[in-house]
Amino acid sequence: MPHTVSATPAANFTKEQRLLTPAAFREVFDAPERKIHQSHLMAFIRTNTHDKPRVGMAITKRKVPTAVARNLIKRQIREQFRSKAFKIENKDIVFIVKKSIKDIDKKELKNQINNIFKKIEIK
Repeated sequence: MPHTVSATPAANFTKEQRLLTPAAFREVFDAPERKIHQSHLMAFIRTNTHDKPRVGMAITKRKVPTAVARNLIKRQIREQFRSKAFKIENKDIVFIVKKSIKDIDKKELKNQINNIFKKIEIK
């Protein structure tokens, strides 16, 4: 059976694709090149010196009080990033929650995350 190559590269989420240090977050927050707004989420974007895009999340207890909800948001962001990272040039992206997500469902949350990534993708 012949081996076929898929059109998309292997989509995985490695430690090198995460913003880990407070200094890395501060760089993005202090001088973002772009800010992309949705009704509940916001993304700060800045070009990085690495050869791949990186993502970070600053999701506070004040905006999202339960750990279950915070982890859901993080999983959704990571999954969307993982599947779209090959379309994004070397950018640092930090997501924050602008207002409580109590009044939106999973599908709307996923749509907002997806809209942000669509605006970031290489055209």
